[in-house]
Amino acid sequence: MNGTFFAALRLRQMTRLWSALTFLCLGCALSAPFGGQAHAQNPFSAAVEVNDTIVTNFEIGQRIRFLQVLNAQGDLREQAIEALVNERLQLDAALAVGAEASPEAIETGLEEFAGRANLGPEQFLRQMAQEGIAPETVRDFVANGITWRNVVRARFGPTIDITEEDVERALELGTVLGGGIEILLAEIIIPVTPDNQANLESELSRLGRDVAGNVERFSEAARRFSAAPTREAGGVTGWRPLGELPEGLRDRFMQMGYAQVTDPVSLGGGQAFALFQYRGQREVTSPRLPITAIDYVTVPISGGRTPDGLAEAARLDAAVDVCNDFNGVLPGGFERHTVPPSQVPEDIALAIRTLDNHEMSTAVTRNGGTVLLAVMLCDRVSAEPEAGVDRIREQLFGQQLQRLAANYLEELRAEARINYVN
Repeated sequence: MNGTFFAALRLRQMTRLWSALTFLCLGCALSAPFGGQAHAQNPFSAAVEVNDTIVTNFEIGQRIRFLQVLNAQGDLREQAIEALVNERLQLDAALAVGAEASPEAIETGLEEFAGRANLGPEQFLRQMAQEGIAPETVRDFVANGITWRNVVRARFGPTIDITEEDVERALELGTVLGGGIEILLAEIIIPVTPDNQANLESELSRLGRDVAGNVERFSEAARRFSAAPTREAGGVTGWRPLGELPEGLRDRFMQMGYAQVTDPVSLGGGQAFALFQYRGQREVTSPRLPITAIDYVTVPISGGRTPDGLAEAARLDAAVDVCNDFNGVLPGGFERHTVPPSQVPEDIALAIRTLDNHEMSTAVTRNGGTVLLAVMLCDRVSAEPEAGVDRIREQLFGQQLQRLAANYLEELRAEARINYVN
């Protein structure tokens, strides 16, 4: 496990970015079978000819590296080539209708993209450069996503009509924002400390291979090694709505089989690593309004998860009954956050998803495990009925737009001249 930012960040933080850009691209990464591999002796030679444009070997290499940083799975070369081909076709479609991304929109998109890693745009680009990824690669990726969104919204947006019946049906089925699916997981979460940071990820990889496919062995390992409160239950989190999980893991869990175990997952920007074991999913039919904000308090406690640190967290937990009590018990020594679910750091989101209001978690650490971050959930704020209906309508609109965008991209590919060189 090297010491660079993105090697530590790995999957947990960057998958939020990947998930966000997946939506932004509205299907731009759809792939088709790749019939050959371009040779990269000359990085600026053509690897693929797409109508009157080309995709170079340099671009493919850059995209592969980008996917590696995002910890994407599968054949990264094939994914990179087909995504770049798609983006050429999407840009052609945008130029035909004047829908390409403006410089201002690109900067705003880049700021949002970087913000999901708790970084400013320039800091984000510098960290990417340390990983061998040119700033132009990142900007082009963001610009292509915005451009394609502009195209499909201009082409299909006016044709989509979400009726009251559509909204009522979604509420009845509980299918909005993942509310109709609950998932059962088990977890092993271990904070990074100066003593274990050199080999924690590799050791967890080995452990994951040892317990894969065996729920008893996974639960035994959770009781022995996990720092999360769920260790007492063998790591089992209980049934939770899929929509309450951090965005970046939802699709991954939905594709896993029973007792399958993830690779080590980085939490909180490399502050901890986790293994997750898939235990099952089920559909629920009770309607639920979307959660619009998570209200929670964080308190940094020196010493990390040492006996002294945990004792201080227990003392604090006993001293406060509700979040407002922090004002009197610890004035100036805490932070209160009220943010959309997508903006909650992944390790905190995982820690509080099992909490009821005004319960505290001691599973989160900072500064290489030397600081315990006590987290108390204050409230999960649901949308007001009228606002909730508006959110549901927006979600249904987005779902239809994604389907139409995917079909349109298939049409563009079918009509295009695509030649894989060599």
